[in-house]
Amino acid sequence: RTMKNSIFILAAIGFMAGTLLTSCEKTTEQKLEGARQIIGEVKQDLKDGRSEYLADWQSFKRESEKTLEANEKRIDAFKDKMAKVGPKAKAKYSKEVAILEQNNRDLKKKLDDYKDEGQDKWVEFKTNFKHDMDSFGKTMKDLFKDSD
Repeated sequence: RTMKNSIFILAAIGFMAGTLLTSCEKTTEQKLEGARQIIGEVKQDLKDGRSEYLADWQSFKRESEKTLEANEKRIDAFKDKMAKVGPKAKAKYSKEVAILEQNNRDLKKKLDDYKDEGQDKWVEFKTNFKHDMDSFGKTMKDLFKDSD
């Protein structure tokens, strides 16, 4: 009996160990498949995020280019207006207009020179560029208001 019991116990332990190992393998495979799915989702999220930020960049660039072109037209209109005033007013505004023209060109160059360096750099660039554009717009508005 002891021999039969020992064989039976050994067989039971072997069966349990085999079952345990087989279930561990499945669990490991399942975990691996789950990890692959998560990696795939993260890659898709990154791709989607990159697409969104690139679309945002293109939209921002178009809007900024339109604003810079509008600035050029306002400066030209102001220069035409200055041509009709006396020499004292011309002297007063000619230097400011030259500075405005240069600042507008600098902003345009900054926009054209931007290189894709990732989303974090894009957010930083966008924030700084908007600040510069707002400041430029205020300066131009103040100068043109003074001339009326």
